[in-house]
Amino acid sequence: MTKAIPAKQALAGLSLGARPSGRTLLTAEWVLAHENGSHALLRNGEIVIENGTVTFAGHDFPGEVARRIDFGKSLISPGLIDLDALSDLDTTILGIDHFPSWKKGRVWPLSYVQNGPYEMYSPDDLAFQKRFAFGQLLLNGITTAAPIASLFYREWAETVAEFDAAAQAAGDLGLRVFLSPAYRSGGMVLHAPGDMRAHFDEPRGLRGLERAADYIARQSGRFDGLVQGMFAPDRVETCTAGLLRATMERAEEMNCKVRLHMAQGAMEVETVRNLHGATAPVWLAREGLLNDRLIAPHATEATHEDLELYAQNGVSVVHCPLVSGRHGGSLNSFSKLRDRGINIAMGTDTTPPDMLLNLLVGLISCRMNDGGPERVMTRDFFDAATIGGAKALGRTDLGRLMPGARADIAVFGLDDVTMAPSIDPITTLVAGGSGKVTKAVFVDGRLSMRFGQVAGIDMQSARDQAQEQFDRLIVQYPARTWDHPPVEEIFPPSYPLREKADA
Repeated sequence: MTKAIPAKQALAGLSLGARPSGRTLLTAEWVLAHENGSHALLRNGEIVIENGTVTFAGHDFPGEVARRIDFGKSLISPGLIDLDALSDLDTTILGIDHFPSWKKGRVWPLSYVQNGPYEMYSPDDLAFQKRFAFGQLLLNGITTAAPIASLFYREWAETVAEFDAAAQAAGDLGLRVFLSPAYRSGGMVLHAPGDMRAHFDEPRGLRGLERAADYIARQSGRFDGLVQGMFAPDRVETCTAGLLRATMERAEEMNCKVRLHMAQGAMEVETVRNLHGATAPVWLAREGLLNDRLIAPHATEATHEDLELYAQNGVSVVHCPLVSGRHGGSLNSFSKLRDRGINIAMGTDTTPPDMLLNLLVGLISCRMNDGGPERVMTRDFFDAATIGGAKALGRTDLGRLMPGARADIAVFGLDDVTMAPSIDPITTLVAGGSGKVTKAVFVDGRLSMRFGQVAGIDMQSARDQAQEQFDRLIVQYPARTWDHPPVEEIFPPSYPLREKADA
C-alpha cells in the first residue's frame, strides 16, 4: 500500500497548477463528504481524485493509488462557491466612513458626464486586476466564482478584452468561473447636491448584451470546462425592461444563468419606484421576467411581497453579509428566506474575499434579526456556500464531495495557532475561522494553491502593484466629484494627519 505523506512534503513534490497523474488519495482528521443528498462528516476520512473527478469519498479505499497525501488536523471540504466575487480593486472601503455618497465621488456628477466619461484603468490594469482578484479567492478556499466589478470607473460597461483576459487568468490560476462582460442601459447621474437621476441609452445596453452573448459562445468550455458563461446585466435600476427581456431570451437560448443585483439599497428602491411604481422584484414579475435562471444579490431591501415572488419563481438569492453589514444593512433574514423555500447562495463582494468571515457575519446578523440562536445553525451557512451556490448554478457536480463530482476541494487547517480547540470542524470554522487557514485548493483536480502559493501569480508582488493602481485611482477622484474638491476633503483621514517635515 502507498504510504501517506504529510501534506507539506507531498504537495512540494507536485507541480503547482497541474493535475497530478494517476489516482490521488487525500486524507485528514475530518472530511466533509456528501451522501443521501446532504453533507456528512467523516472522521479520518478519505477522498480519491482522478482526472479532475472525485471517485471515492469514505473510509478504507480498497484500490491502488499513485500517492496518499495526509493533511492531518484539517478539514477536507468541497471548495467554496462565491457568486458575487470581487474582480477589480475594492473601493467599498471608500464608502465606510465617507458619506453621503454623492458628495464623495461615488456617483457621476453631471459635469463629468457632459465632458465625456472615460476609462480610469488601462487594459493592462484591468487584466491584472482579474488575475490578482482570482488569486485572492483561491487563497480563501473559493474554487468557483462569478466575478463582479464596479462600472463607476468605466467609460460605460465592461469590455470583451478584459474578460478575454479574465478567462485566461482563470485557466492559468485554476479557478472555475461563470462570467461575461457586464452591461447596462443607464446609470445614475448627480444633477445637484443629493439630486440623483437615471439616464438611459437602451440601444447601447442591447449592444452590450450582444457582445456578452458572443463572448459566452466563444469562451464557454475553455480550460477543460473551467470557464462558463453567465449573463451579468448591471444593477436593476440601470436596466430597462427591454434590455432585461432580451437578456432572458438570450439566456434561455444559450442555457445560461443571469445575475442581476436588486433589492439591495435605498437608492435603488427609490429609483425603481419612481420609474416603475413598484419594487424591482414586483416590476420584474409584472414583466414576466422572474424565473429560476435568475440569481439575485443581495435582497437586503426585499419586502415580504418581493420574497414571496422569489420563492414562487425559483429565484436564488446571493447573501453577502459582510459588505451589507458594513453599510448598516442585513438580510431579514437567512432563516426566513430558507423557510420560504428560497435557495440561498453566498457571495463576498468585497475585500477580503473571506467566505468563512462572511459566514460568521451572516450567522450573527441572522440570530440578531430573528431574536435568538435557535433558528439557524452554522451548517446552514456552510450549505449555502457549497450546495446553495451549486444549486443556483444548476450544477449537481459542484459544492459536494462524492463520486462523480468535480474535484473542487479546499483544505482548511484546524491546527492553526489562531484557531480555538475544536469538537466539530464546521462550527469551529464558521464561528471563529478565517480564509487565512486555507492550506490547499484543488480545482478540477488541479493543485491551484498550496500554503499561500497560487499557481500563475506572485501574490506579494501583485499586492504592491494593486496599491499602485489604487493610488492612481484616488488621484482622479476630484474630476469625478461634485464641485471638484481636493482628495483630502473627499477622503479625510480618520484622525488628524501629521506629515514628516522636509529636512
